[in-house]
Amino acid sequence: MPYLRGYGPTRFLSAGTLRSGEQAALGADLLALLDALEIETAFLAGYDWGGRAACIVAALWPERVRGLVSVNGYNILDAARSGAPDTPENEHRLWYQYYFHSERGRAGLAKDRRSFCRLLWQLWSPRWGFDDATFERTAAAFDNPDFVEIVIHSYRHRFALVEGDASLAAIERQLAARPAITVPAITLDGTADGVARIGARARSQSRFTGRHEHLLVENAGHNLPQEAPERFVDAILTLERWARGA
Repeated sequence: MPYLRGYGPTRFLSAGTLRSGEQAALGADLLALLDALEIETAFLAGYDWGGRAACIVAALWPERVRGLVSVNGYNILDAARSGAPDTPENEHRLWYQYYFHSERGRAGLAKDRRSFCRLLWQLWSPRWGFDDATFERTAAAFDNPDFVEIVIHSYRHRFALVEGDASLAAIERQLAARPAITVPAITLDGTADGVARIGARARSQSRFTGRHEHLLVENAGHNLPQEAPERFVDAILTLERWARGA
């Protein structure tokens, strides 16, 4: 099972490579995985960083994507608006991102990454009663030696506080244009999501220009694939039926 960079067993070939968590890196990694596995086309599905990678590949390389399932809609970051303040209600949801802008935040994550991430799970999915075993199965992936640096870089880069990987600059320029997603897509939102910005999905619906369906999942939080796996899988199967003309 492949992991995102900075998670699980992933490693960099060179100590000198920037531990970039920018969105272009996530999309480029997913495209490289498809190439390495010699997968010409695929259905892509994900949430949060994985959903962002899926949206990026769907937008920039639509010929490789048969269909897309994305939790929280159009997950490509709007870099041009990253410095614009939001409503107080939406701003407080992103407290951890602003915390990571400081060296105190980096030190806090490095000091106790598991407790920090568990707190985020609880805040993001307030109605999900996950147990210790469920969390620990995922938390083992946080032990990667590059985890902290990639997380910190991600949340600083998206607010234009640090430079990105120069080799990814061309992709970042394409993403800055907020490219449309033309492939068939199903987007999902949990009604109990504790982090997704209120109203964000309504503002991003116009970015889907192909066949598109948006669904709300009652009582699901941010980790919708684990909280409501049957709804997530059903969305993927629906895409497959669309592809067959059903």
